Amino acid sequence: MARQREFNVDKALDAAMQIFWEKGFEATSLSDLTSRMGIQRPSMYSAFGDKKELFEAALRKYTTSHSSNIRAKLQNRLSVKEGFRTFFEGIVADGYSDINNRGCFCINTMVELAPHDEKFEILTREHQMYLSAIFHEAIERGLQAGELKTDINAKALAQTLVVSLIGLTVMMKSRPERTFVDHSVEVILSLIK
Repeated sequence: MARQREFNVDKALDAAMQIFWEKGFEATSLSDLTSRMGIQRPSMYSAFGDKKELFEAALRKYTTSHSSNIRAKLQNRLSVKEGFRTFFEGIVADGYSDINNRGCFCINTMVELAPHDEKFEILTREHQMYLSAIFHEAIERGLQAGELKTDINAKALAQTLVVSLIGLTVMMKSRPERTFVDHSVEVILSLIK
């Protein structure tokens, strides 16, 4: 008979995600993980596999939650334009208020691992495509409501907004001069006409 786990797998995965998000894959040691997760190495290996498999599970959990949050932020606004404004301005506000300035876990992975690991290249690209689909849905809603001009290429605009999101999120890690970022966000938002 298999032993029942003596820890909450979901809480342990959340803890692993937090430490990976703070330190990145390479800088996070097994001791960091087991300490934060509150479990021993054999339990970690039994539940999640090796460090890379644990990182993948944490990344998948993050991207699912991240995309759901973005979808909710865009759907909970009557105006599509206002939804995007609130979303992009929120990235800026979070970038200046986040003491740890962790950025986006998926984008951090894109920078750290995707250039050297095909699995993470694919996972981060899938998230980009999913975000593009979420943005595309919002733009289509704006077109159907008559809020946006009908000459917009919704798919291309959605993809451009994803590129803008990634660039802005990476840039916020260095806390650039506020007017520099605010002006850039205004130009990004002007694309949603």
